[in-house]
Amino acid sequence: MTIRAYILIQTEVGVASDVATQIREIQGVVSADVLTSPYDIIASTEAADVDELGRMVMSRIQMIGGITRTTTCPVINL
Repeated sequence: MTIRAYILIQTEVGVASDVATQIREIQGVVSADVLTSPYDIIASTEAADVDELGRMVMSRIQMIGGITRTTTCPVINL
């Protein structure tokens, strides 16, 4: 079963576009769009399980320079 999640990302001023470009290159990222809201980027992701999702966020996405905060929102199917 695939775990889908949205990652809400805040960045330093002026770097959102560059950060989104780098996020799009990460395996498991379906899309990364720049927003005009309290969050600067929303990324749609897919992972094999929760552990893989956590590794993607913590060791790949959060390591990108310019990111100040992430919020992970797993998708549930009711």
